[in-house]
Amino acid sequence: MNGVPRYSLMRKVPHQPRLHLLGVALACVGYAALTACSSADNELARFIEDTKKEPGGRVEPLPEIKPYETFLYSAAELRSPFLPSTPGAGAGYGGIRPDAKRNREFLEQFSLDTLKMVGTLRLGGQMYGLVQTKDGLVHRVSAGNHLGQAEGKITDITPAKITLIEVVPDSLGGYMERPAALALNE
Repeated sequence: MNGVPRYSLMRKVPHQPRLHLLGVALACVGYAALTACSSADNELARFIEDTKKEPGGRVEPLPEIKPYETFLYSAAELRSPFLPSTPGAGAGYGGIRPDAKRNREFLEQFSLDTLKMVGTLRLGGQMYGLVQTKDGLVHRVSAGNHLGQAEGKITDITPAKITLIEVVPDSLGGYMERPAALALNE
């Protein structure tokens, strides 16, 4: 071999087929990538064309915006929200009050919803109501008697019901009258 060391010839020969194989492999990969991109582009172009052929939809109009209406608050013309709405009501006025000095009657210890009207009784031209407590005892009441825990005063007795007016606290620190009734249980 004419004075050329043997190891240098062996090094050059094996590298050339490797470079050639590497070049061929890169060319195949490049071709595959271009082919894959072009097929994806074809699908995209076909989808766009199909979408353009479809009829367009109708766009709903925007809702009408109403102009803002201003409100002018005039405190001098309106009542104060911190005072009772009617004179005579509330804690600081001489309105309706429970009678603290009155002796309590027996049926005032029971809540009105635990009492039952079981009948009426007419004696000497006067109508009496018959009220049963939850312990089963029946009591005779007349107009003017009191029932329930809310100062309920009986105003009328009919064969169908006992009508009364209760004195209950209002939300302003005072008291108000509220109608109530006990209906006959059949």
